[in-house]
Amino acid sequence: MIKIETHPTESPLTGQSKWWGEPDMPEEFDWPEVTVTDEAGETYDDPLTFVCQIRCEDVAALDPDGCLPHDGMLYFFAALDYFLGDIDTPAYPGMGEWGREYFRVLYAPMLDDLHTHHLNYPDGTSACMPAEAVTFSPCATYDDGHKLLGAPYIEEVREDVGNDLLSLLQIDCDDRWNLLFHDSGTLNFLIHPDDLRQRRWDRTRCYLFSF
Repeated sequence: MIKIETHPTESPLTGQSKWWGEPDMPEEFDWPEVTVTDEAGETYDDPLTFVCQIRCEDVAALDPDGCLPHDGMLYFFAALDYFLGDIDTPAYPGMGEWGREYFRVLYAPMLDDLHTHHLNYPDGTSACMPAEAVTFSPCATYDDGHKLLGAPYIEEVREDVGNDLLSLLQIDCDDRWNLLFHDSGTLNFLIHPDDLRQRRWDRTRCYLFSF
């Protein structure tokens, strides 16, 4: 179980572990999108929010059982616009388990040829949150906060999805970013240990709970 703490920085953290910012991915990777329909009935593809990238070698020492890869880069995307304050966005996944179109986990096994993928507003300014550096430390199985591995902090989530799923990534509320899962809650990327061993990132599930 690996606790994630984030720290503001002026660096873009290219090729490093980071929270927010812009992902550094292989050129052939596309920025994940969800198809939405707005109030006018117009349908379009909306980019998912880039949450974080984890350079796997950074957490290898905290993962002696090898649950995660110890090479390459792991990327997390999710439809977080609503929870970051854009209450008018049509990309609202709702409570409980999210449809697969609302989140994505990607993995690049090599770090040799990564390219920063940009997402800009029409005026050319970045549509991404400022990148923050991350540090990793051990934590308990049921800890709250942002973390890799372990179990969901909230008991109701464990009861609903079953105790056989790991929390690949847990995202907690954070006032600094105006990130609020309704009153108080967490978003968990969940995966079965067998799927994790086989690196079946496509079998990841995502679950939102709020009190």
